[in-house]
Amino acid sequence: MFETGIYVNRRNSLRSLISSGVVLFLGNTESPVNYAGNAYRFRQDSNFLYFFGLNLPQLAGVIDIEEGTDCIYGNDPDIEDIIWSGNLPSMEQLAAKAGISSVSPRRDLKIKLLSAIRKGRKIHFAPPYRGDSKIILSDLLGIRIAELGNYSSKALIKSIVQLRSEKEACEVEEIERACDTGYEMHTLAMRLCKPGIFEYQITGAMEGIAGAANGMTSFPSIQSQNSEILHNHSHNNILQAGKMMVTDAGAETCAGYASDFTRTIPVDGKFTSRQLDIYNTVLAANNLAQRISKPGKLYYDVHLAAAKTVAEGLKNIGLMKGNVDDAVQSGAHALFFPHGLGHMMGLDVHDMEDLGEKYVGYDDEIQRSTQFGTANLRLGRRLKKNFVLTVEPGIYFIPALIAKWKSEKINSSFINFQKVEEYIDFGGIRLEDNIIITDEGCRRLGKKRIPITKEEVEEEMSK
Repeated sequence: MFETGIYVNRRNSLRSLISSGVVLFLGNTESPVNYAGNAYRFRQDSNFLYFFGLNLPQLAGVIDIEEGTDCIYGNDPDIEDIIWSGNLPSMEQLAAKAGISSVSPRRDLKIKLLSAIRKGRKIHFAPPYRGDSKIILSDLLGIRIAELGNYSSKALIKSIVQLRSEKEACEVEEIERACDTGYEMHTLAMRLCKPGIFEYQITGAMEGIAGAANGMTSFPSIQSQNSEILHNHSHNNILQAGKMMVTDAGAETCAGYASDFTRTIPVDGKFTSRQLDIYNTVLAANNLAQRISKPGKLYYDVHLAAAKTVAEGLKNIGLMKGNVDDAVQSGAHALFFPHGLGHMMGLDVHDMEDLGEKYVGYDDEIQRSTQFGTANLRLGRRLKKNFVLTVEPGIYFIPALIAKWKSEKINSSFINFQKVEEYIDFGGIRLEDNIIITDEGCRRLGKKRIPITKEEVEEEMSK
């Protein structure tokens, strides 16, 4: 946990944005793997962590706006808990760490909420994303599970996004820590990569580093020599010479803060000239995006600038043709770059997306595009100082997508399909860094940039 005053200040800041009512933050419960006593590793709800900091199951926090009170609802450990888990702090001791003096048994939470509802008071809650939370909320509030989304508080959603988007110094320190662990994960993957071994051997060793840093991975690792697949969670292939291995993985600290990096490397340890042509185009897009990211800049425009760099590079190779600006406006680049440039990052690897991307990545000024490819951009809004986000351009040769576009003559005036088919077995390349927006630009997070140039990657792989 951070210092007590940080949680007090956060709740007071929320009070200044919510005019009335009762704000409910439902902490997560333990989730069983295959029976109740065998649970997945516990992960607390991020909004509860942000405002209350307590990383334990079966808790709830309530902020009463009119009364000016905060209360933690949870049960003190009983003798059964002590037998299995040892001496545990009381609820009063736990609440004090968050700057709260009022505690009540969990059974009293429903009494509090029903009393407020009978008086016509608004119950503010964020959209639940877990099945067990939906069941609990439905019981507490008397709302059908299917209707919960309609009753979640837009005022609370917008307030949380406003507060959590601009990272505090203590948060940045945690994210930097996650980035440093991510560096160790990715450089180990580079050193282990070689023909003849299974992908899971690298994945397992890499994810062990996250555990050894007193945390866990920030999401299920994506690692595959089938690098044209954007999200691949199967690691059963034997690495083959001539392939490229994509590793998209990050760490989460014990405080819940994330990193998220991607590197794509040649299984052989040396780039071919054909691989390097595509690789350097992606790297140029990544570097350009970082150079132009700054306060006041729409990340939507940064995405389009990266897309033009991709299109220009592919035109130089002979895979695209025509005017680059027109090609990007038409969405032709999305045959090769079908995802967005990046997303917000913090307590969640895709920060606050449980609240809805239209609130986190977009706002009243800019709305999500409907065009293929650009529609997958998770963050388009104007950047502000202390936003933390990812920069992750890519180029992919997806056989089914290429076949579809060719048969339907989609953007045929900008794509040299005959040349593209020569790359049908190429795979794909994605390069991802994590940045924070500063006063005049941005800086990469972490002590060192994960090896990314040809020379850096090949040197690391040779160790």
